[in-house]
Amino acid sequence: MFTFYEPGPLVDGALELQLIAKIAANPDKGFVPVYSFQMVRRPSVEVVGAIQFRVGNTAMIRFYAGHLGYTVQPAHRGNRYAARSGCLLLPLAQKHQINPLWITCNPDNAASRRTCELMGAYLVDIVDLPSENTMYQKGERRKCRYRLDL
Repeated sequence: MFTFYEPGPLVDGALELQLIAKIAANPDKGFVPVYSFQMVRRPSVEVVGAIQFRVGNTAMIRFYAGHLGYTVQPAHRGNRYAARSGCLLLPLAQKHQINPLWITCNPDNAASRRTCELMGAYLVDIVDLPSENTMYQKGERRKCRYRLDL
């Protein structure tokens, strides 16, 4: 039985993560439980991006999807919101006994690769996506796998 925890306040200076959804696992589709947050710039409460924390250690998570998925709106890129948000979620990952934490990104996404490095993760390898993977079917072919030991 999976238990969602209350993450408590997640704030880094003018950045706050606001929990918007707790999504139950869907074993039939291979989906793990997910916490979904919006990144909010304070005090304006402007939404600048989103981040998800996927709780599980399936092969899909470890090799292709990663425990964290994030996006920052183009107008707000360059402020390290993704890296800061990821760091804010590390205590929640520890509470769920996720160690190591895997983060993946496309090899040509230099900003996302830098986000992983800023969080303290290191590149383990670059893997090919299997053709049956939904990311492959959307045109992606490879994933960088970053490991962050908690």
